[in-house]
Order: sequence, then structure tokens, then C-alpha cells
Amino acid sequence: MSRKTIPNPGRLLVVDDNKVNRLLLGRDLEQQGHTVCFAENGRQALEMMRSQPFDIILLDIQMPEMDGLEATRQICTRWPGGDRPRIIAMTANAMQGDREQCLEAGMDDYLSKPIRVKELVTALVRSASIIEVDLED
Repeated sequence: MSRKTIPNPGRLLVVDDNKVNRLLLGRDLEQQGHTVCFAENGRQALEMMRSQPFDIILLDIQMPEMDGLEATRQICTRWPGGDRPRIIAMTANAMQGDREQCLEAGMDDYLSKPIRVKELVTALVRSASIIEVDLED
């Protein structure tokens, strides 16, 4: 048996089409000691994942070229089970049913914008505790 855990600090990918959102979230994550990379849409995120591993992806829902829901579906297909990073949805349009739609697409957690540091930290801790499980070799 092996254990897969999110290291603290971890490697995170922030995917958002809004540059200001990326920079603010990246600053908060880097202050916590995480290594942060950035992508502007789901297509760029998939390209980055081919060349480097990430522990957690913070993924905006509404983006041009490829939205967060489609990116999540492709990530779940290409990196099944324990091989894929945890995915945390981020959306400014928090409507009833959005959380369920994100979870159905394969996302692991959900944050509404504007992202508050306390909620972000809670989601990261929750993702880390879920991943820390025994895996079969």
C-alpha cells in the first residue's frame, strides 16, 4: 500500500480567464507557501497538465475556449482515479444547482467568488484530507 497526500505546500494550478482574479488568488496561495501556476482557460490547463503534475486545480467555471465543466470532464477521463489532482470549482455566478452541476462533472469542491481566504484554506484542507488515503499499488 502507498499513500498519496497533498504536500503542504503543494503544487496548485489556478485557471481563470480574469487576470486580476489569477493574480489575487495566486498571491494568497503563494503566501501560504504553495507553488502556483496559471492558465487562462481549460484548454491551457490541460496542456499544462500534460507536462507537469498538480496537487489541486482551482478552476473557474465560465471561461472562453473551454469552460471549467468541460475541462473537468476531460481531466477525469485522462487522469482517472488517484492519478488526477483534486479540482475545486470557482464561480461568480453562484446559483442554486451550480454546486451540484460542478460535482456531477467530477469536481471535488466548490467556492463562490469573491474567494475569501478563510474559505479557500478550508477547501484546501478538505481536499488534502480527502486525498490522504491508502492506495493499492
